[in-house]
Amino acid sequence: MKKVIRPFHLIVFSLILLGCGGASTNASEPTPTSTANIPATTAAFTKGADVSWMTEMEAAGIKFYNKAGKQKDLLEVLKEQGMDSIRLRVWVNPADGKYNTMSDVIAKAKRAKAAGMRLMIDFHYSDTWADPDKQTKPAQWKNYAIDQLVIALAEHTRSSLITLRDAGITPEWVQVGNETDNGMLWEEGRATNMKNYARLVGAGYDAVKEVFPQSLVIVHVSNCFDNALFQWNIGGIKNNGGKFDVIGVSAYPFYDKKNATWQASNDKCLANLNDMVTRFNVPVMVVETGSPWNGADAKAILSDLISKVRSVKDKKGVGVLYWEPQAFGNWKGYTLGAFDDAGKPTSAMDAFLE
Repeated sequence: MKKVIRPFHLIVFSLILLGCGGASTNASEPTPTSTANIPATTAAFTKGADVSWMTEMEAAGIKFYNKAGKQKDLLEVLKEQGMDSIRLRVWVNPADGKYNTMSDVIAKAKRAKAAGMRLMIDFHYSDTWADPDKQTKPAQWKNYAIDQLVIALAEHTRSSLITLRDAGITPEWVQVGNETDNGMLWEEGRATNMKNYARLVGAGYDAVKEVFPQSLVIVHVSNCFDNALFQWNIGGIKNNGGKFDVIGVSAYPFYDKKNATWQASNDKCLANLNDMVTRFNVPVMVVETGSPWNGADAKAILSDLISKVRSVKDKKGVGVLYWEPQAFGNWKGYTLGAFDDAGKPTSAMDAFLE
């Protein structure tokens, strides 16, 4: 989830170039990465949504309707709108002990499987939201040094996925970290210490492959329009031995303060995705996007973004997922959903039918 543009990485990038941190990648020369051990994408271009709030909204009595106004299960509504996958976040020990736990995730994942939908699991490695502004260690890991954090991250990933496997669920994709623009598990895992950050990513990767060898591991960075951030972050992971199968991005043109128009933001996003494919020779996908639900350009923004991801070189643009489109009525103060105040999909959702 993306709330504001974070300029801190520009300072960090400059420091790295001056030698004040971990290894950096050469920003001027793409260095394609061998993909001999990387599995191929498992299916066609995906269009989907993060619906992690689904069970919490239902518990609050919220109902969902299709375009015709018929009350339906949310996943059926999303399928009618052209979506075939869902993304679910995992927190370590959330304060309420109820939502974004593995039991909550499994309940939603079983519904997705019954609906014939593909699944992405998104590990935040925190007891709450992890994003570019905060990557807070779980309370139980608060005093861990880096070696202990590597072990704890691997065990949390492994045990969570074993629980999922035992429930008969196989994810197609697994995110190791959420919007890790400056690493994860701060302070030890900040990307300013790129070696530590890459160790954590690698530990998550290996844990995923232990349980689900064919699942694709995603590293996720925000601000798709910001190529310098991606060169530094993703290049740093690779240069320090980290591993991943897919590069995931957040693309929120509404939050882009660097580019004057959403068209320019989407153009920069496409250029960045193509550069990532050139440098690292792995698939790329938009794992989060959103726009004001009642914005006049909402459908145009999404249609253009989906078209651009489809056009990524070598057919390596593999999908676009909307972040919590079903959030409506100012749910949790979030206004970038794609349902109207009556709980029905807006015209923005029609972009996923194209």
